[in-house]
Amino acid sequence: MMNKINRNYKVFVDFDGTITKQDVGENMFLKFGDAGEAQKIIDRWISNEITSIDTNNLLCETVKNFNPVLFDEFLSTIEIEESFFEFVKFCEVNRIELYVVSDGMDYYIDKLMIRENLNHLTVYSNKLSLDDNGNIIPAFPYTDEECNLCGNCKRNHILNHSSEEDITVYIGDGFSDTCPAQHVDFIFAKKSLLKFCEKNRISYYPFNNFDDVIPRMEELLSKKRIKKRHQAELKRKEVFQQG
Repeated sequence: MMNKINRNYKVFVDFDGTITKQDVGENMFLKFGDAGEAQKIIDRWISNEITSIDTNNLLCETVKNFNPVLFDEFLSTIEIEESFFEFVKFCEVNRIELYVVSDGMDYYIDKLMIRENLNHLTVYSNKLSLDDNGNIIPAFPYTDEECNLCGNCKRNHILNHSSEEDITVYIGDGFSDTCPAQHVDFIFAKKSLLKFCEKNRISYYPFNNFDDVIPRMEELLSKKRIKKRHQAELKRKEVFQQG
């Protein structure tokens, strides 16, 4: 079905636990780092005790003598949600701009996207490199100096790639999705993001996978009138006023 109404839709999708069936980044550190210490660090981040950047730096420090071969074997067990492929086609047919935004690392995201022939999609994530001593080194090219919730500021990617005339959509499941979701018109949520939306009385569509998203998107495309979320408009204006 083609987009019958002349509107621009911009869709932003989380990677870990949304496009993939499990949180790759979290499992990476639990498997290749000190599992007990890694879990404590993750819990501290979820409790807002430490920033995302501090979290990733600390998690990387738990990994000693990183083995790329064993890591590739680990990645071979990671599955992509089958319904995501259909969703990508849906966006292409309806000329919807699709962006993947992740607070995870390009080291595994790029490998998985290439493996699944999805590397034509635009992806924004944190960076990860490997030094000669087997240490993994994180970098954060998309951080926001005014906000330290995420290493990769997903909110900024939304604001940079959309205008007030666009209809914005966010699809996610986790703690790092709670900030960007507040700045879009329509939210598809599960797990931690769903709980956050319920707690804060933010309207959302629940979903399990992209088979649940496509029919809702078809409804939005066919509507003659779209009511944008007022609180999201206020949030966006607040950011622009801050400069």
